[in-house]
Amino acid sequence: MSDEIKPDELLDKIDYGPRSGSGPESESDNWMDTTASVQIRPGMYCYAAKAESVETLSLPNARPWNPLEDDWKLPDNWQEILHQGIKERLEKFRTFKVFMDICVRCGACADKCHFFLGTGDPKNMPVLRAELLRSVYRNDFTTAGKILQKIPGGQKLNGARPLTLDVLKEWWYYFFQCTECRRCSVFCPYGIDTAEITIMGRELLNLIGLNIDWIATPVSNCFQTGNHLGIQPHAFKDMLDFFVEDIEDVTGVDCTPQINKKGADILFITPSGDVFADPGTYTCEGYMILFKYLKDKYGLDVTWSTYASEGGNFGFFTSHETMKRLNAKMYAEAKRLGVKWIMGGECGHMWRVINQYMDTMNGPADFLEEPVNPITGTKFENAKSTKMVHITEFTADLIKHGKLELDKSRNGNRIMTFHDSCNPARGMGLLDEPRYIIENCCDEFYEMPPNTIRELTFCCGSGAGLNAGENIELRMAGGLPRANAVKYVHEKFGVNTLGTICAIDRAALPTLCEYWVPEVEVYGIHELVGNALIMPGEKKRTEDLRFEPLPGVEAEEEEDE
Repeated sequence: MSDEIKPDELLDKIDYGPRSGSGPESESDNWMDTTASVQIRPGMYCYAAKAESVETLSLPNARPWNPLEDDWKLPDNWQEILHQGIKERLEKFRTFKVFMDICVRCGACADKCHFFLGTGDPKNMPVLRAELLRSVYRNDFTTAGKILQKIPGGQKLNGARPLTLDVLKEWWYYFFQCTECRRCSVFCPYGIDTAEITIMGRELLNLIGLNIDWIATPVSNCFQTGNHLGIQPHAFKDMLDFFVEDIEDVTGVDCTPQINKKGADILFITPSGDVFADPGTYTCEGYMILFKYLKDKYGLDVTWSTYASEGGNFGFFTSHETMKRLNAKMYAEAKRLGVKWIMGGECGHMWRVINQYMDTMNGPADFLEEPVNPITGTKFENAKSTKMVHITEFTADLIKHGKLELDKSRNGNRIMTFHDSCNPARGMGLLDEPRYIIENCCDEFYEMPPNTIRELTFCCGSGAGLNAGENIELRMAGGLPRANAVKYVHEKFGVNTLGTICAIDRAALPTLCEYWVPEVEVYGIHELVGNALIMPGEKKRTEDLRFEPLPGVEAEEEEDE
């Protein structure tokens, strides 16, 4: 896309002003008139799910289809299926019904969504995205809606719409222009979580076979092989072996990890993106260096698994049932290996699923111990039920108690800022620990503006399964607010590195920065730890984990000459 639409051209396309319809070519007088407003076009949507991925998951209506074609090959009774699906979910999920009923359309959320800020499309206002589903609810499931249907113009008076094919296509288009980041929920005076409405909308779409491939295929892979990429156990081990070689080249230390070890203290599970995609691979090397250090100095026994080889949970973007199935594998493996508790890597959706859904889906995990750091004695009270600790909590605790030897100068060329990943920040309140690690591994750290960080953080624009190649225009538009904040600290403080604790961020933000702020690189937090950690028996380091010269090394070489 960068060759087709330059950043200035993309900015010129944004129009926040009132207009007759919500689509760029609309001639409608009403933003909710779907016929004129839905313009499904390349760059703004993800490809349809492959039939074989849908079949693997036993989801309905597996078939090839194309969103650009008129015929989506729906079941003949698709309206009946969706009507029954809404009815069942209204009965099962109390929040769903509450969120359908209590919105007063005040608009407090309107300008809080990064997709609205980046596209100017009114239907990317959270209130209007939710209204796409809420209007059908009003029409079919409320007494007022049923009465007003009999009065000429009554439906419009009630903000109600019948479930037509145009409405359905609008659902699909806009529910997959939401990253479920929950920023809008922070500003809602009624506490409505529009991300939960998006989750419900996607779950309904799955009932008639309307998913996207960037979600369905990773979920299918994870269901079959344990990770989103479909990597077999031996290939997973091979990748870790490659990292061992690279780490030894840099440090002189053999960091071979323990794999599938029964009776280990801790089972470590990280997103597969950390194992197979740069720059997450450097973060993975940081984990391995840390665990080797802790094994040698304190005897801590950490094992990886080639079966539960995925911490992420794309089932979260599909349905509650699929989310539950994928989450269960981590706990099944912990039970099989007989570990004390689980530690999770730097991931986003893994942690929202664990922190907000685990106990009611697969828990409580009473076969595991309540997590206690065996080196410091710290009890992780927040993990008392789930038995799963975020690695930044663990590492921050080690640093606080003086258990790690760190040389900040090795990251001396990193002028840092930090991107709060939506799910760990808003979903579990993990705000200070990553910053504490950065400040102890780097000399310079600057915050982005306060209305763009912590609980108010902007999304990377590619979460919730939208990190595909075919929707790149949508991603660059949705990521604009975050990129704008990065650009601000780059220009004011010379920031050249954006730290993050999410695998999707590590995959999405490099592209976003390259497009909007090309002078800024993206790092995982434990890559910084891996660079700074002084390991027993290490050689004199001259390179970081990216094989780039450490600060000052070039000057020393010139002096030696």
